[in-house]
Amino acid sequence: MSNNALVLEGGGFRSMFTAGAVDVLMENGIYDFSSVWGVSAGAIAASSFKSRQIGRTMRIMLAFRDDRRFMSLWSLATTGDIAGADFMYREVQDVLDPCDTEAFNANPTQMYAVASDVTFGTPAYLHVRSLPNDVEMVRASASMPLVSRIVELGGRALLDGGTTDAIPVGVAMGLDGALEVEGYVPAEKAVVVLTQDATYEKSGANERMVLRSHRYDGYPYYLEALETRSARYNACRKMVHEMAERGEIVCLEPPKPVEVATNGSSGEKCLSLYLQGRAEAEAHLDEIRAYLAR
Repeated sequence: MSNNALVLEGGGFRSMFTAGAVDVLMENGIYDFSSVWGVSAGAIAASSFKSRQIGRTMRIMLAFRDDRRFMSLWSLATTGDIAGADFMYREVQDVLDPCDTEAFNANPTQMYAVASDVTFGTPAYLHVRSLPNDVEMVRASASMPLVSRIVELGGRALLDGGTTDAIPVGVAMGLDGALEVEGYVPAEKAVVVLTQDATYEKSGANERMVLRSHRYDGYPYYLEALETRSARYNACRKMVHEMAERGEIVCLEPPKPVEVATNGSSGEKCLSLYLQGRAEAEAHLDEIRAYLAR
C-alpha cells in the first residue's frame, strides 16, 4: 500500500459533503490510503471509510436527523451532550446502523481521530485501532465545546478536535512545525476534504461565545486555543489551497457557500450537500487517480 493520507475535516451536518465525496471514492475502488484522519464528524466518516460501508455516514445523518436522541437541545438537557453519546456510539453504532467492525479491524489503513487536549490546549491524535474498543476516541473527537461533556480518556480531558487542528494535513504529511505521532510515518501524498467553500473565512464568533460562558476558565491553555482558533484555521485553509494549486495535494471542497449548519438543517439541504460532495469527487476522479498513482 502506498503511503497516502485521506484527511477529513469536521463540521457536524456539513460533513454530508464529506459523506458524498467519500462514498464516490469507495464506489470507484479508491482505497489507496495508508491512513485516514478524521476530525469531529469527519471521524465518523473516517470510520465508515475504514469499514468500507458505502452510504453509512449519509444514512445515519439523514435517518436520525429529526430524532431528538441524535442531536437536540433535549439531548443536551437530559444527557449533557447535544449529540447523544449513548444513542450515537452505542445504539446507532452497534444496532440501528451498525459499523462492520470485522471489516474495520481487518483493514490495514490506520485511522486517527483528532481531539483537543483541554488541559494543554493541544491536539490529541487518537489512534483508533479497533472498534468497538476505541469508539470513545471518535466520541471525544466529536464532542463540541460548551454543548458536550468533557471526555476522560487515558487520563486526558478531551473535546472536539476542531479547536486545535481542524484540518490535520500538517501532521498527516509531517510538514514543518507539525506535531509528530509516535510510530506514524508521514504520508507522501494526501487527499483533503473540506466542508466549507473556497470563499469561507472563520470569524471566531462561536469561539467568543464559548469564551464568554467561562465554562473553561480552569483551563487557560484551552482558552488560548479558542482565542487563536479562527486565525489558525484560516491560515491552514490558505496553506491547503496553496498546496493544492502546486499539485502537492488534492483538495475537495463545496462549490458554493454551505447552507447547512453544524447542528443541521432541512433534510433537503442536507441531501443537496451530500450530492454536491458526490459531484465534486466524481469531477476529480481522474485527477485523484493520477495523483495517487504518480
